[in-house]
Amino acid sequence: MIEEAGPIAREPQDKPSVKSYLAGHLRDYGMLAALVVIMALFEFLTDGTLMRPANLTNLFLQNSYIIIMAIGMLLVIVAGHIDLSVGSVVGFIGALAAVMMVNLDLPMFIVVPVCLICGTLIGAAQGYWVAYWKIPAFIVTLAGMLVFRGLTLALLEGQSVGPFPKNFQLLSTGFIPDLFGVDRPNVTAVALGVIAAAAIVFLAARSRARAMKFGIEDEPFAFFVVRNLLIAGSIIYISWLLSTYRGLPNVLITMAVLISAYTFLTNRTTIGRRIYALGGNEKAAKLSGIRTERLTFLTFANMGFLAALAGLIFAARLNTATPKAGFAFELDVIAAVFIGGASMSGGVGKVIGAVVGALIMGVMNNGMSILGIGIDWQQVIKGLVLLAAVIFDVYNKTKHR
Repeated sequence: MIEEAGPIAREPQDKPSVKSYLAGHLRDYGMLAALVVIMALFEFLTDGTLMRPANLTNLFLQNSYIIIMAIGMLLVIVAGHIDLSVGSVVGFIGALAAVMMVNLDLPMFIVVPVCLICGTLIGAAQGYWVAYWKIPAFIVTLAGMLVFRGLTLALLEGQSVGPFPKNFQLLSTGFIPDLFGVDRPNVTAVALGVIAAAAIVFLAARSRARAMKFGIEDEPFAFFVVRNLLIAGSIIYISWLLSTYRGLPNVLITMAVLISAYTFLTNRTTIGRRIYALGGNEKAAKLSGIRTERLTFLTFANMGFLAALAGLIFAARLNTATPKAGFAFELDVIAAVFIGGASMSGGVGKVIGAVVGALIMGVMNNGMSILGIGIDWQQVIKGLVLLAAVIFDVYNKTKHR
């Protein structure tokens, strides 16, 4: 007698080992491991100076505008383009803010929105020519770099303008006050660090549970636990170190909000997935109904907005607007994105990767300066690191063909 066949049960697949999982995610974790190694190396070479609270605070302040622009540049590069004008836009927006605040005595609540809108319009104008006229982004933004460098000189008349009002300086140099009145250690800083660490662990656990429900989770449980414990521990430890100095800088909170928002945008929204599809294969994306021109336009407008925000923060940190402000920033920003794992051909890259890339550049700059290494050799070493990151990207793609 032949039994009736029931539904075919799928055999549970063997969970991958930690080694095989890491081998398949070299792009995601390779640069994070490199950041840890570089920080440990400079911590040793500088006799503990790198991780001192004052220097750690300075590290965040020095690299805040690079990290902010790296987030925007990531979207542009993922979409398959590049923006060479961001450094000049930083200088131009700083000059515009100086002229409006210092020369014209306009209040901050008017100047900041005007500057942000101006930066967005600059990005939108460049995005228009790239998206709708199909002019290569390299050419459009190279022209923008020259135009806004010249406009910066014209606005400032070749001179530095400053100082800025105290409330504007707080954009970059201000700190979150201790709501508990202790000050040192800053209890508010520690509390925010613990809350942030708990939130990251909770969201990671929820995401894993959702993935396992649909049978698409391939990360070994042991690796998941260790990874999240290390991340949470690092956040709490850094919060504690900062609490023993002046607490959390305002700009660090700004960066945390932007990183969270853009991580959600790229990972959880339709527009984020479409940007990756655009960079992966523009023709296929267009045939599938994605409005590729509009997406390209929006990525450049967003880049202009973040460049303007970085320009305001940089001007606030310097407390003056100078004709050379933002010079060569575009090189550091683009290098940070590529070091962080973005692909030259578009379609690949993560927000956290861009942030890690910017931190690698920042730690190297800071550590080499502490060691007294000249700017000439600093440039050589950073160039070699960028080349190594690009070679790794090419090797990784060739290996998985």
